[in-house]
Amino acid sequence: MKTEKDKQPLRARRRLLLQALGGGALVGGLALTGSANAKAALSGSTRPRQADSDVLDVAIIGAGLSGLTSARDLQRAGCESFVVLEARERVGGRTYNHELGNGVVSEAGGQWIGPGQTAIADLARQLEVGTFDQYYQGKTVYLAGDARYAEASASGGASVSHDIARKLNEMARSVPGEAPWTAPNAAELDNITLGEWLNQQGVTTEDKIGLNMSTTLTFGAPPASLSLLHYLSIINTSDCSLEQLEGIKDGAQETRFVGGSQILCTKMAEHLGGKLKLSCPVREIVGWDQDVVELHTDQGIIRARQIIAALNPALCNQIRFTPALPSGRAGLQDRWPAHAPMRKTVHVYARPFWRDQGMNGQVVQTQGPIIWSYDNSPPDGSVGIISAFIKPGQLSHNPAEAERVLSDLYARALGEEARHPTQFHDHDWGKVDPWSLTCIHPIPPGFWTQWGEFLRPAAGRLIWSGTETADIWPGAMDGAVRSGHRAAFQALQALTENRRTTG
Repeated sequence: MKTEKDKQPLRARRRLLLQALGGGALVGGLALTGSANAKAALSGSTRPRQADSDVLDVAIIGAGLSGLTSARDLQRAGCESFVVLEARERVGGRTYNHELGNGVVSEAGGQWIGPGQTAIADLARQLEVGTFDQYYQGKTVYLAGDARYAEASASGGASVSHDIARKLNEMARSVPGEAPWTAPNAAELDNITLGEWLNQQGVTTEDKIGLNMSTTLTFGAPPASLSLLHYLSIINTSDCSLEQLEGIKDGAQETRFVGGSQILCTKMAEHLGGKLKLSCPVREIVGWDQDVVELHTDQGIIRARQIIAALNPALCNQIRFTPALPSGRAGLQDRWPAHAPMRKTVHVYARPFWRDQGMNGQVVQTQGPIIWSYDNSPPDGSVGIISAFIKPGQLSHNPAEAERVLSDLYARALGEEARHPTQFHDHDWGKVDPWSLTCIHPIPPGFWTQWGEFLRPAAGRLIWSGTETADIWPGAMDGAVRSGHRAAFQALQALTENRRTTG
């Protein structure tokens, strides 16, 4: 048993580490400063440690927002003994920019932030990446069969009745976003779908259209496939406000990044040099329960003391773990919903002509390939861009045919100029590479109450990261940044503790 005297050196080193890390500690994450202090805290002793020149302190799997945030935090804390391993030939994870020429981009993946998403907003300021408002002024067009209807929306997002939103917001107050399975009535809420609950409320056709669109965009599935518990937990993270979660004005889709969201990862990667290895998938992790872990990659074996797995849980199934993972964690990964890859298209025009007609570029189709289109033009409106989320299996993957079908629909909704785009781009995350599988996670009934407790706890030297593990805004880019901060802090704490016990 450790005596009080034994504990004092550890406490002193922890204070040094926390002082180094906590100069800008916020709810949104950790602003790491004071690298000299952090190095002193990590060393734990003035005596030289036994050299293991080929053993790194930390190996990070994944160069998306989460993994690169962890790498940046480690560097700012004075830890240079790490590597970032990325399976793709690029950084960015589920953020990706289409380069359209003359510095204009259109985002193929995650792209928006809003109120309460302070972690990613802080990161953007630190990286000197500007922001601008999503354009939503004007009328949204609804296409239902041969009918066309246009109306303005005050918030620019999905239209849901005040009564339904109020009920959901109130219910969400008792469902903690960071651990929905601990809610007082978790079993009851996890035993029913959002769709079943809505049917009990007698929702209108208008509400059904709005909620089908919004849940498909935010969660990757319609209400009939979503756990009510999960839905309420995400509303909880958005300040218990469905309006904030789904809206543009004062909502989670309010703000875009100048240069596109992938620029955050590109800027973070610039400072890594040889510590970043692209086209380097991890195939096997050996000895995760030992002091030194081996990562078998396409570029050789890497040895490290701590592993940050900044991956969607479903992607972890592509890695062999030796020994096998604990049954709870393995079960969570095996059953993680991975059927929402998402597909986004881009039409580029000489100018945003729809604005002249009082339209906002948003098109909602009740039957057909378009879930929702929106104005994705650059801040100065120098070119016009319409991006759209596409329903699975309802649009040809032949580029010419896909462009023609969508152009015809846009012409019905926005005018004849829509038939003549200057560029067309199509990005289906389920087909571009094997390293995404799913962009968002439509959690089904029964999942959280059975498997939720295994999401975040480390397994040996394995630290689980990625937006899905975030306490706040899981599934969003902000959640990815938050999880990256937490994982870096966990790794530094573990290294400090280990060096105290071994040195």
